[in-house]
Amino acid sequence: MSDNGKVQVRRAFIGAGCNRIVNNVSWGACDLVSYGAQNAVAIFSPKSAQIMTTLPGHKAVVNCTHWLPSNKFAFKAKQLDQHYLLSGDADGAIILWALSLSENKWRHVLQLPQSHKKGVTCIAGFMVSQSEAIFASSSSDGAVSIWDLVFPPSPGGDCKLSCLETLSVGSRPMVALSLAELPGNTGHMALAMGGLDNKIYLYCGEKMGKFVRACELKGHTDWIRSLDFSLPICNSSETNSLLLVSSSQDKSIRIWKMTLQGSLACTNVTGRKNEISLASYIEGPVFVAGSSSYQISLESLLIGHEDWVYSVQWQPPLMAPDRGMAFYQPQSVLSAAMDKTMMIWQPERKTGIWMNVVTVGELSHCALGFYGGHWSPDGQSILADGYGGSFHLWRNVGVNSDNWQPQKVPSGHFAAVTDIAWARTGEYMLSVSHDQTTRIFAPWKYQTSDAHGESWHEIARPQVHGHDINCVTIIRGKGNHRFVSGAEEKVARVFEAPLSFLKTLHHATSQQGGFLEDLQVDVQVLGANMSALGLSQKPIYINASIETPNRNGNNGLDTLESIPDAVPVVLTEPPIDDQLAWHTLWPESHKLYGHGNELFSLCCDHGGNLIASSCKAQSATAAEIWLWQVGSWKAVGRLQSHSLTVTQMEFSHDNNLLLTVSRDRHFSIFTINQTGTGEVNYKLLAKQEAHKRIIWACSWNPFGHEFATGSRDKTVKIWAVEEESSVKQILTLPQLNSSVTALSWIGLDRQRNHGLLAVGMENGLIELWNLSIRRTNDSSTTLPAAAAAIAIQLDPFLCHVSAVNRLAWRNSEKSENGTSMQLASCGADHCVRVFEVTVG
Repeated sequence: MSDNGKVQVRRAFIGAGCNRIVNNVSWGACDLVSYGAQNAVAIFSPKSAQIMTTLPGHKAVVNCTHWLPSNKFAFKAKQLDQHYLLSGDADGAIILWALSLSENKWRHVLQLPQSHKKGVTCIAGFMVSQSEAIFASSSSDGAVSIWDLVFPPSPGGDCKLSCLETLSVGSRPMVALSLAELPGNTGHMALAMGGLDNKIYLYCGEKMGKFVRACELKGHTDWIRSLDFSLPICNSSETNSLLLVSSSQDKSIRIWKMTLQGSLACTNVTGRKNEISLASYIEGPVFVAGSSSYQISLESLLIGHEDWVYSVQWQPPLMAPDRGMAFYQPQSVLSAAMDKTMMIWQPERKTGIWMNVVTVGELSHCALGFYGGHWSPDGQSILADGYGGSFHLWRNVGVNSDNWQPQKVPSGHFAAVTDIAWARTGEYMLSVSHDQTTRIFAPWKYQTSDAHGESWHEIARPQVHGHDINCVTIIRGKGNHRFVSGAEEKVARVFEAPLSFLKTLHHATSQQGGFLEDLQVDVQVLGANMSALGLSQKPIYINASIETPNRNGNNGLDTLESIPDAVPVVLTEPPIDDQLAWHTLWPESHKLYGHGNELFSLCCDHGGNLIASSCKAQSATAAEIWLWQVGSWKAVGRLQSHSLTVTQMEFSHDNNLLLTVSRDRHFSIFTINQTGTGEVNYKLLAKQEAHKRIIWACSWNPFGHEFATGSRDKTVKIWAVEEESSVKQILTLPQLNSSVTALSWIGLDRQRNHGLLAVGMENGLIELWNLSIRRTNDSSTTLPAAAAAIAIQLDPFLCHVSAVNRLAWRNSEKSENGTSMQLASCGADHCVRVFEVTVG
C-alpha cells in the first residue's frame, strides 16, 4: 500500500458541552478556558470560539479543572511560556498537565500520587512565585489536601511535588476552597473552606508548615457553594487587609474583611479606624497567625439573586504603573446563580455600599441557570457555564460606559452522542444525543478585510425532545432537507427544514450565488414551536398572524409550564445558545408508528426512497426491520431474520442490497427491489454468524458488493457478496486492542477498487486502514483477493476518550482531483469531531 502515499489527519472541529458540575470551568492566565467534557479535559479559546483540543487520561468524569496560573495571577504571568493545568475526576484522581505556548503542545506531566478516595469537588491554587505554586484539593471523602508544586526552570524538566498536609474535615465534605497569603509579610497562608454545614472554616499555616484551624465564620443559612480571596487591598501604601467573598444556596453573598491588627509583641493593639461609615462592619472573630493577629468583620451582605448562588469571583488584579505599584485589586465581584443571571457588584464611590452594577442573562423560562461565572484575565469579558452544558460569554464593548454584549462560544452535547449523519451534499452535519437534542454543525464561511476561511459552529437545534435520542438518518434525494430520528420511544419522527434554516444555511455556505428560489417557493413553514410536553414540534407558517393568544391564560406570568413562542429568524452570523435553544427548531411532519420497543437504528437508501428502522429486541418478532416509503410514509415491508436488537443497517451504494448486523452475532443481507408502483419486493439472501460477540458496526464498499463488519470480539472482517447468491469472507484485519464500535468505508480509486476504512473503538481511538480489493474479470467462482494495511493510528489527543459510537465520511468517495476528505465521529464522551484526512 506504500504507493498510496502517506495519510495525514488533522483536527478540523470539536463540539462538546460542559459537564454539569460546579467548579468545572477555569479561565487561565494564558487566556484559554478549561472544562470537563465527560472523561476528557477540553480546552477552548474564547477569541476564536473554537475548542482547541481535548486531553485524554482520566478514567472517570472530570469534576473540576484549575489553571496554574489562573486568571487571578495573569499580572504575574506575562512572560511565561509554560502554563500548567490541574484536573480532578469522580474517582479522586488529579492529573497535572503542561502547555507550552510557543510550541502549542500539551503534555501529561504527572498524576498526584495519593489520590482521594472519592470524587474531587474543588481545586484552588495560589502562585507563590512564577516558579512555585501551592494548591489545595477537596473531596467527597471528607479530606482536604494541600500540595506544594515547584515548576522546572527549563521546559522539559521535572516538577517537584510535595504533599504539605491532609486535613480531615469530618463527615460533611467541603465543596469550596480558596487560598491566600496573609497581609503583613508574615509568610503565612490562609485557607478558607466551606461546604455542607453552612460555616466557613479558616485554616492558617506557614508556607511549608502545618495548617491549623484558626476560626469559623457563621452567617450563611445554607450550603456554602463558592469562596474567593482577593489579593491584599492596598491602603495608604500598606497592605493591611484582605477580602473574602462567599456565596451560598441561601441566595446571598457575603464579603468578609480581614484586617491586620498588629503584632502580638505590641501590647497596645491598634484600634479601629475612627471614622465609622455607612458600610460599617459587624465585628467577627480575631485569629492569630504567627506573631500577627487579624480582626475579621462582615464588610457587606449582597442580596439580589433569586436562586442558589453557585459562584463568586473577584475581578483579576490589573497592572497599575500609574498608581505607583505593580498591580491593584479592583473592588469588583462577579456572581453567577441558578436564576440564570450573572451580576457584577462594586462599592459606590461615596458611601462604600456594595451595589449590583451589571446584570447579564435573563430570569428565564428555563428552570435552571448557571453553575459558574468567570472573569477573563483582563476583566473585559465574563463567562458563565449553564445547566444545559452550554457556555454564555459577554464582552464589555463600551468605550466610556459599560456595554456588555453576548459573544460566540463553542457548544455541543452534554451527554453521549449516539449518531451522526451528513447532509446529502455534505454542507452540514447532524448529530443526536442522550441529552435529548438534535444539533446541526456547519462550517461557516467568513470574509474579513484581512482574512477569509471557515470555522465550524452549531447553526441550528432542530429537535429538542423529551426522550433520549438514539439514532438519526438524513433523507437523500431531491427536495427539501429532511431527517428521521428515533428516540427512547416507539415512534420515529420525520422533520422538514423550515425557511429560516434554508436562508441561514445560505448565509453560512457562501454570500455569493443565487438562493434556491424553487425550494423557497415550496417551503411555507417559517419555523417551529415547542409543545408544552416537549415531544411534538408544531410548525409556524409564513402567513400566520404574528399575534398569538396567551396560551395559558395566566396573565402572562412566567410559570414553569409556560413555553415562549419561538421567533424564527434568519441568522447572518453563528448563533449564541439562547437563539439555538428556542428559535431554530424544525417542524415535525410525520410520525412512523409500528415498532413495539424503543427505536435503536435507522438508515436511508441512497436515492431517498426508503427508510429502514429497527428497535431494541429480545425476540425475533421485535427484531423485525421495518421499511418505510419516503413521501407516503407507509410501511412497505417487515424484514424478519434476527432474534436480538439490530444494531446497524446500511443500503449498498446501488440500493439493491440491505445489510443488517445484530446483537445475535449474525449479519443478514436482503435483496431490495423497488417497483415503479411503490411496492417493494424483498427477500433474505444470506444470514451468517460472523463474530463471536455482538456485531456493533457495518459498512459497504462504495465501489462494489463487499462490506466490513466490526464486533466486540475486537475484529473487523471483510466479506463479499458473490453473484447475488451467497456471501464469503475474504479477509480478517489483525486483531485490534479494543472492541470495534464504528466503521465507515470511503472509496479512493474506483479503477483499482481501493478505499480507506475508518475503524472506531470502545477505548475512543480511531484507526484508518487501506483496503484494496482485486476482482477477477472472468466468471469463475474465485473470490476477489483483498489486501489491507494500516494507514494511520490517530494520536490519542485527536481521538475520543470513550467509545466511538459512529463514524461517517462526508462523501462516499474521494473527488477525482481532491486530496483531502472529511471524517466525522461521535462518541460517549459527549464529543462530535470532524477530521481533515489528506491522502498524499
